[in-house]
Amino acid sequence: MIRRVPFAQGWRWIVQAFALFRRSAVIWIVLTMIMLALALALTMIPVLGSYLLYLITPILLAGLMSAARDTDAGQEIEIAHLFRGFRENAPQLVSVGGVYLVGNVVVAGVALSLGGEELRQVIEAAAAGTPEEVDAAVANKASMAILVAAALFLPLAMAMLFAPALVMLEKIPAWRAMALSVQACLVNFLPFLLYAAVMSALLVLALALVFIGIAFWVPLAILTAYTAYRDIFSAQVPTAPPAA
Repeated sequence: MIRRVPFAQGWRWIVQAFALFRRSAVIWIVLTMIMLALALALTMIPVLGSYLLYLITPILLAGLMSAARDTDAGQEIEIAHLFRGFRENAPQLVSVGGVYLVGNVVVAGVALSLGGEELRQVIEAAAAGTPEEVDAAVANKASMAILVAAALFLPLAMAMLFAPALVMLEKIPAWRAMALSVQACLVNFLPFLLYAAVMSALLVLALALVFIGIAFWVPLAILTAYTAYRDIFSAQVPTAPPAA
C-alpha cells in the first residue's frame, strides 16, 4: 500500500499542491482562515479550549482532505467541506485527536520537567529584547529541553500527517491510519527532508509578508499533505463521490 518515492517528489508535492490551490484559491483561503479562526477562538477558552482544539484538529483536517480530493477530481468545493469530518467517521477521527492530545501533553510535560524554569527565563528575556542577559547554563538547559521535546514530537507529527486523510478517504481505523502514516514518513524520509526544507523557507517568506503570506502558506501546507498522501498511498487520483 505504501510507495517509496524519489527524493525529488518532496518538491513535486509542493508544485502539485500549488496547482490544486490555483484551481480554487479564494475558497481555499476562506476555508483555512475559518479553521484558524476556530483554533484561535478555542485557545481563548480557559483550560478546556486547548484540549478541545487537539481533539477536533484531525476532524477539521479530514474535512480539508475531502475538499482537496474534490478539487483534484474537478468538483466545486464549499465551506461545508471543512465540517465533513463531524459527519463521516467522526469517532475514528476523535480517536486520532485523542492520541494527538495525549501526545502533546506528554511532550509538554517532559519539556517542563527538563527545563521549565529555564524555558520561562529564556522566553521572558526574548520578549524583553534582552536575550544576551540569559546565563549560559540556563540557555543550555532550555535548549536541551527543546531538543528533547522536538525529538518526542516528531513521531507524533508523523502519525498525524496522513491519519486524517487515511481515516476520511480510505475509511481506515484510527490506530492503523496512524501506524501507516508513521511508516510512510520513515519509508520516504529523504523526500520529506526536501519537502520540509522548502516549506520552511516558504514559511519564513510568508511570515515576512505577515497576513498575506500566511493566507497563502497555510492552504498550500494542507494541500501538500494531500498530494503527498496521493503519491505515497495511491498512484491513481481518488474519485470523489457524487455530489449530494
